[in-house]
Amino acid sequence: MSGRWRDGTLAAVDRGDGSVTGVNLGAPELLIVLVVVLVLFGGAKLPKLARSMGQAQSEFKRGLNDRGKDDDEDDAKPADN
Repeated sequence: MSGRWRDGTLAAVDRGDGSVTGVNLGAPELLIVLVVVLVLFGGAKLPKLARSMGQAQSEFKRGLNDRGKDDDEDDAKPADN
């Protein structure tokens, strides 16, 4: 699978294992994204937005850890037949 656009630049390529390659964000791209976020949400809402994103990330990680613990507990219980 070629990972190139018509103009020859690299495109994001799915390697089939769930990961994506070819996505490079440098300083100019990150600066543009930051400016767009600042314009869309405003300076006053950015701390609230960052806080809620951090809380969502920690809840997501906690959910993943809890799911792994639940799977381990199910494996440890003997089946009643």
